Amino acid sequence: MRMKSLAFVDLETTGATATADRITEIGIVEVDADGSIREWQQLVNPGIRIPPFIEQLTGISNEMVAAAPPFESIADEALRRLEGRLFIAHNARFDYGFLKNEFKRLGITFRAPVLCTVQLSRTLFPEHKRHNLDSLIERHQLQAEARHRALADAQLIHQFWQRIHVAPGSEAVQAALKTLNGHPSLPPHLDPGIVDELPDTPGVYLFYGEDGSAGQGSPLPLYVGKAKDIRKRVLSHFAADHASSKEMSLAQQVRRIDWIETAGEIGALLREAALVKQLQPTHNRQLRKNDEVCTWTLVDEGEGWLRPQLALARDLDFGLRTSCYGLFKHAREANEVLRGLAESHNLCDTLLGLQKALPGKPCFGHQIRRCKGACVGKEAFAKHSMRLVGALTGLKLATWPFAGPAVIREGDEAHLIESWRYLGTAHDDEELQALLAATRPPFERDLYRILAKYVGKMTPLPQTTATSLRAVGS
Repeated sequence: MRMKSLAFVDLETTGATATADRITEIGIVEVDADGSIREWQQLVNPGIRIPPFIEQLTGISNEMVAAAPPFESIADEALRRLEGRLFIAHNARFDYGFLKNEFKRLGITFRAPVLCTVQLSRTLFPEHKRHNLDSLIERHQLQAEARHRALADAQLIHQFWQRIHVAPGSEAVQAALKTLNGHPSLPPHLDPGIVDELPDTPGVYLFYGEDGSAGQGSPLPLYVGKAKDIRKRVLSHFAADHASSKEMSLAQQVRRIDWIETAGEIGALLREAALVKQLQPTHNRQLRKNDEVCTWTLVDEGEGWLRPQLALARDLDFGLRTSCYGLFKHAREANEVLRGLAESHNLCDTLLGLQKALPGKPCFGHQIRRCKGACVGKEAFAKHSMRLVGALTGLKLATWPFAGPAVIREGDEAHLIESWRYLGTAHDDEELQALLAATRPPFERDLYRILAKYVGKMTPLPQTTATSLRAVGS
């Protein structure tokens, strides 16, 4: 990796979560291509209280930052010192993530090539188990002036960089950098610079092909994917040893890559499902929209007879009063499953609605001694119904456990859900109100399967006309 200039960065913060906590101090050591060095340190008013244990760890108190400028006041200065430089930090995901989120709150997209000195140390010195900053100080005799202050720690990272260029030496460092950041063989139509722009955060990535209509139309959506680490996942598509011919074909067709960062894995899953249905990319084989998705419900016909009835999933609210069994692509699949249950549980074809028969006449299953005779009065309807419910138990869907909408909180995002329908993601009360006022989307089988796994993380919205995200979970 060859860079004209470097920025050794360290931050002090109110906590460990980039989407919720805030920066209290920034330290940057700038190193230009000609070797000139500049240092910058700035306290930042985080706008929230610094917890006592953080005050004790860093020595930065609430009183110290009370008169400091907020991040928005020093954002331009920080951006000027970082732009065009390799972003080097110890546990770089932490510092880079905090800065990206601070800039994002101001509507600024911050991207930079990133190097983590934890990973660099592990690559250069695999014989050592520990690679935290205290271990590096001891191992390389670094001069620490004030640990857990931003500029002092940035200076330590710079010292480490200087020491490793002496021993094991520049060639070893370059080899390690190549291992950590080696660019894969990208398709010829992609700008190699995109490798440095890809974030290492959760989210969704989108591959596009050629523009339609001889270059005059919109680019063709090829593939939508989710990732815990967008950069790593995207680059895996262009590895030299493609896992399949389909993967090779996809890589050769890509002309443009976009991405959407999310606060976590749940947001990535939901965005992926929604985008696949919206864009219908040619290389996605699942998560397709299907208006024929259906489920079995049970209708009480009296005298203990429960009759299966097929219902379109889009017409149901999945509330506590409706028991639903299975999600099927179409009625044919649903009937095939029910027919299989009839055979394995000695159920009556007539009572299940699988066969039309005159009253009092035996169904085909009874004639071959499979049905126990509920169709001709040899078995009570109630006993037949009990066996039917038992047969369906393994297919039972989760009921919607709330009286109205609920949210899943993930960082600074709130995913709004109602009756297993994903209404969208809100970042503030205004976006939440807009989602609540919008038309409800249809039920989607694939989204249900995602959301049912995370029902334990859902919090019901207060039943008021002025619902606020701040009130959720309080």
